Amino acid sequence: MTPMKPVLSLPLLALCAALAAAAPAHADVRVRANIGMVFDNRYHHDHYYPAPGYVAPYVPHGAIIVGAGPGRYWFHGGVWYQPYGPRYRVVLPPVGVVIPLLPPAYVTLTLGGLPYFYANGVYYRPVPEGYVVATPPPEAVTAQVMPAPPPPPPPKAEPIIYPRNGQTAEQLENDRRECNRWATTQPNAQADASVFSRAVEACMDGRGYTIK
Repeated sequence: MTPMKPVLSLPLLALCAALAAAAPAHADVRVRANIGMVFDNRYHHDHYYPAPGYVAPYVPHGAIIVGAGPGRYWFHGGVWYQPYGPRYRVVLPPVGVVIPLLPPAYVTLTLGGLPYFYANGVYYRPVPEGYVVATPPPEAVTAQVMPAPPPPPPPKAEPIIYPRNGQTAEQLENDRRECNRWATTQPNAQADASVFSRAVEACMDGRGYTIK
């Protein structure tokens, strides 16, 4: 198994960019986004994810719905969400839930002689319907204490958005949401964080904002 370089899940960047602090409705609106991220280095998975309990304003575009009623979940990029009032909270899925496909990034394992797929703290087993969330095998306990790779570099400073045309905080949020969604449709945006960021900045600039 070849170690993977640390990367940031792009749909999660879209969520990070979508969350903003409330500000007065006047021309000098300045908004910072903040989200608690965790770095999953188990089995050298080496990916960032939003921490369980994080509340997102909406689920990423393309999320699939699993289950029904109170047991309904949204799944996207290895992250599980459940409704939390009008928003969505990041959770760990219950054992037995089946998804039709694996997340884009995962680690293939053989534990106890059985095949597993691992991503973001969750173990999956192949089943005829797709992949079922499995109970962590006993061997997983040993894997948790494997020597960790060097800590990832600190994240870049969060951008500050300056409305150039007197846009209100509400308009700024609407524009951010639309630009985030548009950026995810650009080529390579789902695989390269810099492509996504440049697309968002270009869109916001076209709508009358300066990002620094």
